Amino acid sequence: MKGARLDAPRDLSFRLKGPLGKAVLLVHGMTGAPGEMKVLAKRLHRRGFSVAAPMLAGHGFDEASLLRTGWRDWLGTVRAEFQRLRADHDEVYIAGICVGGALGVALAAEEPAVAGTAVYSMTYRYDGWNMKRWYSAVTPFVQPFARLPLVRQISFAEPYPYGLKDERLRDGTAAAQGAVIVGALDRLPFGAMWEMHDLCEHVDRVGRDVRAPTLIIHACEDDMSDPRNAYRLQRALGGPTSVHLLDDCYHMVHVDKQRDLVADLTADYFGAPPAAPARPVEPAAAVVDA
Repeated sequence: MKGARLDAPRDLSFRLKGPLGKAVLLVHGMTGAPGEMKVLAKRLHRRGFSVAAPMLAGHGFDEASLLRTGWRDWLGTVRAEFQRLRADHDEVYIAGICVGGALGVALAAEEPAVAGTAVYSMTYRYDGWNMKRWYSAVTPFVQPFARLPLVRQISFAEPYPYGLKDERLRDGTAAAQGAVIVGALDRLPFGAMWEMHDLCEHVDRVGRDVRAPTLIIHACEDDMSDPRNAYRLQRALGGPTSVHLLDDCYHMVHVDKQRDLVADLTADYFGAPPAAPARPVEPAAAVVDA
């Protein structure tokens, strides 16, 4: 997913107030930005939820800013937004993509008041069909030196098809629908990737403390993380879980071809009233020959 460079850091968070007394905290992915959650946010808002999408610490500007933070800083952003939502909502849920989903689970492990979580495209390792060969070849050589400053700064570009099966989004012909996300980065530094690894190891350690229900959504054809990541997360958690595999999208399930299904599955799992049925289209008047 391609990003748009900002001239200076600024907060790109957004919030929408809903009537249910329930809120969903939406957490973007690593190197992403809140804008990638807007399609999902609008659909959840139509189902009655308040929604909030904060910008994670260190995100929204450049690689150097990102590398000055770690997963505990990102979790701090999620924790602060959760407490804000708790002040005026009866129930607060957390839904996130990739690292965003892992952060939601990490907070649920320490905060019993989290009503439920949804994790999209959980990524313990980049082992999807488009990443596995590269990742397996590079990781053994880089990992022993991952904490060294020069190694942390090495970055790689997200490879085509950018986690998107939807050709219009993938090829940039529908930028207005979210193919270009303001504040998102085009490259992932190794230092941030190892923070992701540390976060996921933390999730494995504390997962049994999660008692809230968790919806795990993953694409069968995820180009970045194999579905085995979803089942590993399911095994780690102490509360009830539901795994739903999608058959027509890649890694970015919340913006890809089945984004509406992802939103509806999430709203249903979080207890929204049933969606209003689509209004029938009036048939054209029949023409009868005399």
